[in-house]
Amino acid sequence: MDAATDSGNANCSENADVRSCAAVKIPERLLKRDLERQEAVERRKEEKESQAVTEEKGDFFSRTFNSEKAEIQDLMSGCSELDRDKASEILEEVTLKIQQLQKFLNDSVVFLPQYELRQAQASLQTLQSTLAEKRDQVLPKKKFAFRSRVTATHKAQDIPVSTPSSQCSKSESDRQSIESGGPNVDGNISAQQCGLANADSQVLTMGAEEIRQRDVLLTHLSNCKVRLLGTPSTLHIKHIRNSEILCGPVSSSIFVDNVSGCTFAFPCQQLRTHHTTDTQVYLHVTSRAIIEDCSGVSFAPFNWSYPGIDADFEVSGLDRGRNNWTLVDDFNWLAADTPSPNWTLIPESERRSDWD
Repeated sequence: MDAATDSGNANCSENADVRSCAAVKIPERLLKRDLERQEAVERRKEEKESQAVTEEKGDFFSRTFNSEKAEIQDLMSGCSELDRDKASEILEEVTLKIQQLQKFLNDSVVFLPQYELRQAQASLQTLQSTLAEKRDQVLPKKKFAFRSRVTATHKAQDIPVSTPSSQCSKSESDRQSIESGGPNVDGNISAQQCGLANADSQVLTMGAEEIRQRDVLLTHLSNCKVRLLGTPSTLHIKHIRNSEILCGPVSSSIFVDNVSGCTFAFPCQQLRTHHTTDTQVYLHVTSRAIIEDCSGVSFAPFNWSYPGIDADFEVSGLDRGRNNWTLVDDFNWLAADTPSPNWTLIPESERRSDWD
């Protein structure tokens, strides 16, 4: 009897333990589900807050950008050639404000939608073009220098092509045709552009005063070495073969198209490269690099320097501490789990360091 009782008590104890374990397991599962639910709610809350912050930043950017743009436009509209000293002061103030606005845009790239970013870049380019027109209108020193250079170019046309002087005259003449809106390059050159065109086996340099936040075009160059000192607003590189192009900080975008066998070095906000093969790019980019219809393109960090580059970085508004040179989007390669075969990183041991 006692044994049966003990056995029954033991069974009851075991059954009680089982029921106790079962009672514990059920709350654990419920707690786990509740925890997952709370985490999901928290994630949605954070996403909503993040979206609200992004929208708030976007609204602030739009208000500030449009306000500064209107102020710059008002300053330029009040600039007259009747008072050259005052006009010069106003244009310097406008130049500084455009530089500050460019830096504001560069700092806002991380949260701006692509459409708004493109709109802001277009507005800045319009402001820079208007500034160049206004400067030529009220301070027409360049106009007279331009005429004298054209005369000198015409006089030099009888010099044999093999002489160094004719090479300088040829590159100067090419530059004139672009600055004056000549039709010799792709038929779309505006009066606000400057640049170099139609040269072979030459060393070509443009200084900071020539570039001065303007839209720069390099086209139809072969076997050339090009140095662009200063801060272009935008840089276009088209139809270039077996050439080396080094450029100072570009405030907005660089567009490369139809290039082969070249080496480039430049800082910019954004790089877009099309129809390019077997080309090395030493890059500083604060946004991203984009390639399309390219092959054999390789990248390394920008490492060229020249006297005055620190000041040019300040003028450009680019962030020297942010370089996304390894972030390359290939629009022809959509496989996320496999690297694109169309671009590579240059091994550190193979990177150039001497540009002289």
